[in-house]
Amino acid sequence: MTRHSLIELEAVLAIVRCGSFRAAALDLGMSTTALSNAIGKLERELDVRLFNRTTRSVSLTYAGRIFVAQIGPALEGIQKAMNTARSQQETPSGTLRINAFATAAREIMAPLVLTYLQRYPQVHIDIVTEGRLVDVVAAGFDLAVRSADLVPSDAIAIPLGQMRRMAVAASPAYFENRAVPERPEDLLSYPCVRGRLPDGALLRWRFEKGGKEIQLDVEGPITLDEASLARIAVKNGVGIGYFMEADVRDDIAAGRLVRILDDWTPPLVPLCLYYYNRRNSSAAFQAFVSLARDLSAGRFPRP
Repeated sequence: MTRHSLIELEAVLAIVRCGSFRAAALDLGMSTTALSNAIGKLERELDVRLFNRTTRSVSLTYAGRIFVAQIGPALEGIQKAMNTARSQQETPSGTLRINAFATAAREIMAPLVLTYLQRYPQVHIDIVTEGRLVDVVAAGFDLAVRSADLVPSDAIAIPLGQMRRMAVAASPAYFENRAVPERPEDLLSYPCVRGRLPDGALLRWRFEKGGKEIQLDVEGPITLDEASLARIAVKNGVGIGYFMEADVRDDIAAGRLVRILDDWTPPLVPLCLYYYNRRNSSAAFQAFVSLARDLSAGRFPRP
């Protein structure tokens, strides 16, 4: 089957619209000879005459009228799609899909995602949070956020630079009749709120100080796989919790939680926004990456 170029189909519609080969050629920015050759080629391949031509006039044949009636709406749709694609290269719009760990999504929400949406209200951001690592391209995501040590080696990564630490905390009432743990090992004698990883394994509480590393399998009355649920349990005195600092920073500042073993929780590997080479990427994508680079470089204030 012969494939026809858009110019041949546009030529047919231009002749109908302009009423002559000469006017249509001017409209399309081509010579009359080139236009006539394009129409002749199309008619030969279709094995049907589309136009009745004389030295003074041109009109559609019966087959030509049917052909124009069918290709007209199709070409209009194609042109609309092309204009839409071009507009996304000029003004940020459309949808960006981002994959992230839940904790990472919470950390970038205010400084990056919400700032972006305020600047570019025509863009819709679709964030999917999950614990498993995914193939960003195969799963249909534009970008992903992970700790730097989990970013694929062939991806383009932007370090986001936020200070990340763990925090061990409990409610003030929890310690009213208990001594405050002074070493990580002391936690083995206290009820704790245990965490479960996405792969089903129990979260081991990791600590480090002065080059000494400790990992603990704590015990407690409840096991949870979501930080917001663990916060509820800990604030209600169920036990001691182990959190990303960002998830409980406000509770600690407000006195709803008491932080312990602070000197045993050094900085963690920073977060990175990453993606794969995107040629001819949309304006929305380019703007998000640019804002992430500004955040990484400290070129706008963090909340």
